[in-house]
Amino acid sequence: MRSITALLMAPLLVFALPAASAPPPSADVARFAEAALTENCALDAPGMAVLIARGDEVLFRGACGRASLELELPLSADHVFRLASVTKQFAAAGLLRLVDEGRLSLDDPLSKWLPDYPNAEAITLAMLLNHTSGIRSYTDMPEIMSGTGIMQDLSTVQLVDSFKSADPDFAPGEGWHYNNSGYVLVGAVIEAATGMRWDAYLRQAFFEPLGMVQTRGGHDAATAVIPGLVSGYRRVGEQWAPMRYLSMSQPHAAGALLSSVDDLLKWNRALHGGSLLSPESYRAMITPAGPAADSQYGYGIVAASVRDEPVLQHGGGIFGFSTYLLYVPEQQITTAVLFNADGGRPGMLGSGRFASYLTAYALGKPYPPKTPIEMEESALREFEGVYRIDETSARVLRISEGRLTSQRTGGQPFALIPVDTDTFALEDGFSRIVFERGGDGTVEAMRFYPEGEGPGERVLRSEESPPAQREAMQLPRAALERVAGEYAREGMVLRILVEGETARAQLGAQPAFELFAESPTRFFLKVVDASLEFLPADGQPKTVTLRQGGAELVYTRME
Repeated sequence: MRSITALLMAPLLVFALPAASAPPPSADVARFAEAALTENCALDAPGMAVLIARGDEVLFRGACGRASLELELPLSADHVFRLASVTKQFAAAGLLRLVDEGRLSLDDPLSKWLPDYPNAEAITLAMLLNHTSGIRSYTDMPEIMSGTGIMQDLSTVQLVDSFKSADPDFAPGEGWHYNNSGYVLVGAVIEAATGMRWDAYLRQAFFEPLGMVQTRGGHDAATAVIPGLVSGYRRVGEQWAPMRYLSMSQPHAAGALLSSVDDLLKWNRALHGGSLLSPESYRAMITPAGPAADSQYGYGIVAASVRDEPVLQHGGGIFGFSTYLLYVPEQQITTAVLFNADGGRPGMLGSGRFASYLTAYALGKPYPPKTPIEMEESALREFEGVYRIDETSARVLRISEGRLTSQRTGGQPFALIPVDTDTFALEDGFSRIVFERGGDGTVEAMRFYPEGEGPGERVLRSEESPPAQREAMQLPRAALERVAGEYAREGMVLRILVEGETARAQLGAQPAFELFAESPTRFFLKVVDASLEFLPADGQPKTVTLRQGGAELVYTRME
């Protein structure tokens, strides 16, 4: 599902059907990966470096696109990228190595290592690792992420000071929220326990012994030339632009490492092969527990699945880069995808979905092509209606421009591709919908398979009529400029931008999306099911209310 706060890039046209066969020969994997990378790539755009291995055998290693758009330099699998949040598993392993050495315990209160941190006696080190500490993530705070705040070079102490007084999201251990502050504190604990900079300790403990010569702390790039480091980019409208600047001192142990696909293979083989941590620590690292279990989050590792095969993975996104590292324990498959842009062009797979796409083939469970069948519009109308999930959420299916579309409350409408009489594939993604009929032959329910995984979610068709489609009106530029500005809520900044006769909304570091006016005070988005209302109606608005997915979030204008 797309939302204004989390967008997925459009994937290749594939359809997730159950399939089972022996893993394909190495040469077949190589041919498939090369063809898929070429299809997913634009030669004159930022690109991807990709590696797939089974055990120590590299099945495919390649790259496509450009390392530098300005210099028209081709991308190579030898190049170095910012890892973003893939860094977290390295930091987690560093802390667990110290546990194995008896130098600290996961039950240690944070106060043992950072005695001046507020409420530190109630926060354990384990809570930092699995995002259950309740500490406010500094990347949710506009005073840090907006303006020049993120550009400042900070020491560990200064970085911790920037967020330690923020109100917590919940009491320690009482919830789960993805939290970059927690991993900055993981780095700070490593420094307190070792007397070394967090990344220097990782270099000594892991990188040098494993021969990971291209892996290092990203803040080194501010004072040294990093061999092979590629340029990062972002998408602005239909154009590529240089990435936004941030000081690499600030991602810290939450996301500051640099590495390559070759080093990531060395890392996966060592970590999951049992040579880095004790069995107890490794088991804790890959086993979600407590409030983190529903999110499948261990310690810097997500326990998920691809084609119903258990996998251990983590993705990352940072200014200019999008990354993914995946491991299949049963077949010892490593898939690494590094992309030197933080947003993709239409029609391409993002790093996470592309990693899954390649992994599925290497497993012998590929996503078959979506082959549409002919279906008259009258037949498509059988499936139109509202499929009620709960009181606040539903899937609305309707015909649009001769195609059946599906839109979940708060999400984007997706075109559906008929692949069988009662089976449809989402054009954008690996998900599919299978409709169920009653004894009289009428459609009574759907079963939705997110990303083609699991048993599916059965949703009954309701008697509700689909909501009316919204109609846009054209406002003069002065009316658009009235609502332009920055609005903040709980650390997140919503920017309203005016370009020519068009208004756009940008939430945090997400792309900016076009707004459509229903009135001078009410706007809606087409990319997702969301609306904005600016009040008061006269003069400069003081607030804007975002309504999406049954939620109402009020943002206040920043002075």
